[in-house]
Amino acid sequence: MPINVNNPEADALTRKFAVMAGVGITDAIIIAMKEAITRRRTAETPLETAARIRERYGVSLSEEARKPLPKQVFDAMWGDNLEREG
Repeated sequence: MPINVNNPEADALTRKFAVMAGVGITDAIIIAMKEAITRRRTAETPLETAARIRERYGVSLSEEARKPLPKQVFDAMWGDNLEREG
């Protein structure tokens, strides 16, 4: 199935990448998409990022710190208190 690129920036980037990689337009698209998919699949999750940063700075989580905060804390933080002053 053919791909029709009507976006000038997408076209320019694809052509630039094709020149850099020394391949044709079709192969440039294939390479770029494979690399993007691999990058997405191997990306660090937010939990992994937090664990890495804690380890770097020697911070450990206690069992208490692992417990989620109650909904009221978030409501108060965003001003969504159901008990409004009248």
